[in-house]
Amino acid sequence: MGSTGTVLRELRGAQKSAKGVSLYSRYVNRPAGRVLAAGAYRAGLTPNQVTLVSAAFTYAALAAVALVEPSWTLGVAVYAALAVGFAFDSADGQLARLTGRGGPDGEWLDHVVDCGKLLLVHAAVLISFYRFGELPSDAWLLLPLGFQLAAVVSFCAGLLREQLGKAAAAGAPAGSTAAPVSRVRAVALLPADYGVFCLVFLLLGAPGAFRAGYAVLAVVHTLFLAAFLTKWFRELRALRPG
Repeated sequence: MGSTGTVLRELRGAQKSAKGVSLYSRYVNRPAGRVLAAGAYRAGLTPNQVTLVSAAFTYAALAAVALVEPSWTLGVAVYAALAVGFAFDSADGQLARLTGRGGPDGEWLDHVVDCGKLLLVHAAVLISFYRFGELPSDAWLLLPLGFQLAAVVSFCAGLLREQLGKAAAAGAPAGSTAAPVSRVRAVALLPADYGVFCLVFLLLGAPGAFRAGYAVLAVVHTLFLAAFLTKWFRELRALRPG
């Protein structure tokens, strides 16, 4: 087993492409995940075990949102746990590429955990609104449901786009070149990044500010969803044979 520095260098060399990745994921989450992956490697953990560690941090934080009265302390704790969980979510794939121990089971488990996270984060906000929030109107209870719809549809549609695109590319002639990484796109994707979204929980100690920030993010994610669905549909239509 090599030194931590050697492992980090190998992980950096096995990093996924930065195409379609926001600046947060590229410069914050992936490097943090790389450090955690190196630690997991030294500890002898498997990629699936790292996925479960990610789930433990994330789901514990979301349970706290639903069950504990909002406060500044809770907000910091929730954000920290969500950020660590997200970093471990990056670490499992990096560890799998480093060790060659990835497989369909690990990819499946990772997607199941991610899907559960997207459902639970907005369900937790809804429960918190209902239990602790002095809402201006009951209509605010619909906001987490709408945000949840946008998040889950975006996740599922993006996953299908990736899989259907791979299937179509398998039968296409070779020779196409990948588009270069765009820094403008990386900046534009920041509002849709899960790591950036988690920052809103730092406002839990100010319910009005939290609602406002959460509402803004809901609108932004809905606009991104509309843009992504249009883009993905056109890309898949262009892959039709003949």
